[in-house]
Amino acid sequence: MIWLTDSFEAIRDFMELGGPVLRWIALTIFLMWVLIVERLLYFRSTMKTMSRMIHDDWESRPERRSWAAHQIREMMISRFSMATNKGIQVIQTLVALCPLLGLLGTVTGMISVFQVMAVSGSGNVRAMAAGVSQATVPTMAGMVGALSGVLLVTLLTRRAAREVEFLEDSLTMDH
Repeated sequence: MIWLTDSFEAIRDFMELGGPVLRWIALTIFLMWVLIVERLLYFRSTMKTMSRMIHDDWESRPERRSWAAHQIREMMISRFSMATNKGIQVIQTLVALCPLLGLLGTVTGMISVFQVMAVSGSGNVRAMAAGVSQATVPTMAGMVGALSGVLLVTLLTRRAAREVEFLEDSLTMDH
């Protein structure tokens, strides 16, 4: 139980070290990962069921060559594509937002360094160190958050496109 308390204290100290912008970065990263996990769970379960239902509905149609049948097929594929790609653009936006928030943390940290320099001169290194850490920690956190999301959002995007293409190819126009 002591390790849990120590972990919370270490996280709290890290968050205080980075200043107020670090809380926004942490919230952004948390939201990004919640959405990534949701998409991964969707791909493992709901998407397969939806694909199977669409495929079965299409195969049970007696006629598949008319203009109306073609429009129904396109509607089915479009609904599947929308469901499969849902949330991916939000994840991409959050990935792009992480380094921007890190940059904001850098700017706010440097402002506090300049305030210390204006008040006490450049001789007070200890007072400037707090501002420097407030400038560098959010930058690092923003970059780590963005890098952790870039790979997965790319994999999610490719998987969604591949699944839509596979469904489109599997809905035959025979009969």
